[in-house]
Order: sequence, then C-alpha cells, then structure tokens
Amino acid sequence: MDVNEFKKRGKEMIDFIAEYYENVDNMPPMSSVKPGYLYSLIPHEAPEEPESFENIQQDIETKIMPGMMHWQSSNFFGWYPSSGSFPAMLGDMVSSMFSIIGFNWICSPAATELETVVMDWLGKLIGLDSRFMAIKEDGTEGDGGGVIQGTASEAHIVVMIAAREMAVDRLKSYGMNSNDIDMIRHTLVAYFSDQTHSAGQKATSIIGCQARIIPSDASFRLTKCALQAAITKDRQDGLIPFFVCATFGTTNTAAIDDLYGIADVADSEHLWLHIDAAYAGAALVCPEFRPLARGIERAHSFNFNAHKWLLTNFDCSALWVADSTHLVNALSIEREYLPKVKGATDFVKDYRNWELPLGRRFRSLKLWFVMRMYGASGIRAYIRKHVKEAKWLEAQLLEDG
Repeated sequence: MDVNEFKKRGKEMIDFIAEYYENVDNMPPMSSVKPGYLYSLIPHEAPEEPESFENIQQDIETKIMPGMMHWQSSNFFGWYPSSGSFPAMLGDMVSSMFSIIGFNWICSPAATELETVVMDWLGKLIGLDSRFMAIKEDGTEGDGGGVIQGTASEAHIVVMIAAREMAVDRLKSYGMNSNDIDMIRHTLVAYFSDQTHSAGQKATSIIGCQARIIPSDASFRLTKCALQAAITKDRQDGLIPFFVCATFGTTNTAAIDDLYGIADVADSEHLWLHIDAAYAGAALVCPEFRPLARGIERAHSFNFNAHKWLLTNFDCSALWVADSTHLVNALSIEREYLPKVKGATDFVKDYRNWELPLGRRFRSLKLWFVMRMYGASGIRAYIRKHVKEAKWLEAQLLEDG
C-alpha cells in the first residue's frame, strides 16, 4: 500500500467507522455466535500472497462484525461503560502515525512532556491535591505526578511494588539487612475488601505477598474498624501489613469505602494507601461529587480509567502518585541502550520507570484531543447528563416497586 492508496483507503475507513456509529443502535448489542465460529470461517494459515483491501473489508463485515459485542451501542448495559469519542479516535490516529516506542524522554521529548502536562490537567480537573501534580504552582518540579497505564490492573501492580519498596526501606531503618528482609518478604500483607476489584488480589500473586480479604459492611464498604481489626490480628501473628486499597465506586455496587477512616489507619500503621476509582473517578470532574471522595487527598496513589467514563478510547488508565521516589527506585533499571539525558534534567521523566513495560505508546495524545475538543465544561456536561439519566431510572424503578 503506497501513500496514495493509503489516502483512498483511509477515507473509506473513516466513512465505514462513521456509518457504524450512525447505525450501531440498530444492531443487536450482544453477539449470538457460538464458541469457535471464526475458526471455521477463516483460513488456518496466513496468506502467501497479498490480499486486496476490498476482501479484508468484506471479511470485517461478514465474519468479524457478527462476533462483536457492540459496547458503544446505547442499548449496551453490560459491565462498565467503555467510553470513546471521535476526538479520541483522531488522537489515536496521530499516535499511530508517529508509531513511537516512548520509553524515555530522549525517544520523543514531546510524548513525555505532553503526558506530564496532560496528567496535571486531568488531575486538576478532578480536584486532586497539589501534591499529586508533577509541576508546582511556582513552575518548579514536584515530587508527585501522573502517568498513563494501560489498565487499573497494571496500576495496582505498579503501586504495590512501590509500596513494597517503601516497606523495605522502613525495615532497613530498623536495622534489618537485605538478606533478613528477603527471608520475610512473604509475610508482607496487602488489604482489600470482599468488594475490591480482583486486580488487587492478582497483584499480590504477582509480587509474592499475602492478600487479606476483609468482609464489607451492610453497605458493601470497607470500614476503618474492620481494617484496623484485621491489621491488629496480623501483627499479632507476626505478619507485616504494608498496603491497603480503598475503592471509590466498587465493581459490584459502586459503593464508596470509608476513605477518610481508612486513611487514618494507613497513617498510623505506615501503610501505602491506594485508591482505586477506576469507574467512578471520572465523576470528580464535577465539583458537586467531590465531597463523596473526602480522604483521597491523603492517599499515596490514586487511579481511574479515562477509558471507562471520560470519552477516551481504551486504553487510558490515569495513575497519580504523591511521591514518585519509591516507584522509580523500585522499577528503575539502567542499561547501555537506555541513554539518559545529560546536563539539566528538570522535567525529564523516564516513564519506563513508572510502569511495567519498557515500550509505551503515545497515549496522551487522545486524552489531549478529548480535553481540548470537549473542554472542561463539555466533559462536566457529559457526566452530569449520565447522572441525570441514572436518577431518572432510579425514580422509575422506585415507582415500579
């Protein structure tokens, strides 16, 4: 495909996408195919010779489309929303155009610096405390900052590794050496409620610590008292509490944990407090909902998925840390093929040290497109419209008994 054919096919594909969105509400939102349907419809080996775009397009319509769940349909009410928008798609197109592997600042300075700026934009938009910002009000570099992860599950793993680093540093301050600490790493305990997303427990399996699942209360919330009781018992049993996840909008019921009370316990017990707001965090763009999140200003880390309810196509999971020291210390590995900036390094972030993968896409572009083309007022209007619709549904259900 040369550039002229790309122009032709690209315009055709834009039309195809636009027509899909114009008609998606008329399609059954759920696929009715049986497992293994596609295996019988497509060849079992890659083609030896090139195929035409027309044939590929036909297969999308006749073979792929029947097996798709239409998450963007207004008739789709399963799981979380998977929000998207045309501005985000355009941003993704530009990202694909550059096709960078942006593991550090030198790879593409604009990719790193735009992510730093846009994550500060978004943090301010949802009312995060200033210590989560990468750039202070006076223009100097802060200790915290944001980074775009692929998913909230990745964010869980990353911050738990940082929390382990913080716990290890505390043990060293008590006089323990590295060999002694290695012998007791398995006694580290992370705390969740029985309503916390499964990503938390998966993260403990990956880093090799214990998971303590605490029963939630009658409102499906993790409470201060329940957390404190679990920690007290574990300390009596010789275990080392080091991490707790509080949720702002649980998966099952959108319940909000006792964030402020949990922060009290985290402070007194020297635990890393992570707040998972993967779904509901987008609501914080509206100031009237921020009182529900009292306590997030005391967390070590906060995460929500812009790809769930903030008009940004998957994947775009926004993670902030109040202090990146433990995160970078835990994940930083130097190699000759990973050159560092010489001279002044203010505002130079190597985001490979803030995540699990080395390579990373230019994901901040689509978020930048969304925030500029909708504006803060448009994003708030979008959220408020959905809340109004939810309240209407609640009223109908109550009236129906």
